[in-house]
Amino acid sequence: MSPDNMESLRQEVDRLNMEILDLLNRRAAVVSEIGRVKISKGLETFDPARESAMLNRIVEQNQGPFSNEVIKALFKEIFKASLDLMKIEEKKTLLVSRKHQKEDTVIRIGDLVIGGDFPIIMAGPCSVESFEQTERIAAFLSKKGVRILRGGAFKPRTSPYSFQGLKEKGLEILREAASAHDMLVITEVLDPRDLEKVLRYTDICQIGARNMYNYELLKEVGRCRKPVMLKRGFMATIEEFLFSAEYVISQGNREIILCERGIRTFEKWTRNTLDISAIPIIKNESHLPVIVDSSHATGRCDILSQVSLASLAAGADGIMVEVHENPSVALSDGDQQMDFAQFERFMDDLETCLVRRKNHGMQG
Repeated sequence: MSPDNMESLRQEVDRLNMEILDLLNRRAAVVSEIGRVKISKGLETFDPARESAMLNRIVEQNQGPFSNEVIKALFKEIFKASLDLMKIEEKKTLLVSRKHQKEDTVIRIGDLVIGGDFPIIMAGPCSVESFEQTERIAAFLSKKGVRILRGGAFKPRTSPYSFQGLKEKGLEILREAASAHDMLVITEVLDPRDLEKVLRYTDICQIGARNMYNYELLKEVGRCRKPVMLKRGFMATIEEFLFSAEYVISQGNREIILCERGIRTFEKWTRNTLDISAIPIIKNESHLPVIVDSSHATGRCDILSQVSLASLAAGADGIMVEVHENPSVALSDGDQQMDFAQFERFMDDLETCLVRRKNHGMQG
């Protein structure tokens, strides 16, 4: 073969490379448009049946010299790249995404700010057991500067024979105790049928870890006009967590607080494994504030301070913990609830970090 022929063939390969590149990009543009349409209609971007049919048609038209296996491998890579492109488009359209909103979401309830420069503390008993119990805890926490009283009126329990909560009576108790000490109320709703009554008594509506995938409930709280705290499911990925929040925000409610409460691993020395890395990842990906439930993440009181400090250092906007006047006789989760003396030490441990965060925010 003469040098002139060799150079001519090389030029032809270069031209074909550019032609293939142009076709790939044109294909990608069409795929991206398909993805946008599917996302807008709430459809799955991946269609395995269509992909299989396309591969079969392509292989049938293959005239060589590439084998069918090579052609399949090449087009599978093209399909995968196209699907990844759709996922990027999907993330761009998510209302919870920082790509959609660059500035942090700040939630204001009266004079209380969640997601601002200064982290907040949510505290209270695991379960509302009586007015006297809840009132004493509220009085103590209020004196320690806690502005948000947590407590379960409806309790999702692993065993159907465990204490299930006082239900509406518990809501009344929470509201009365909190109002008496100028506190806000956060409590969990389990069922869309109970949402209206829960909203009457609370300032922040909580969706628990077990209900992170309860899409009908998520859509219902998305239609309400009160802040919602959504807990990460104990087997949920960060992506799944953010998509659950998208169900809420897509219905119009933009006041969403994300709560990292630990995930299930093989470790037995803590109730769950707190995913510290999730805090900065979520803060990078989403504009929503992030709270860490240290009590549920660890299930033990002796490391709550260290875990909470680590969470604040990672960028958490607040901490939720459980406090009971006498945890040994609590009707639920006594081992993970602090008594009053333990909570005082806990707040002393956190004070330095909280002051630093506040001063940093003021300087910024």
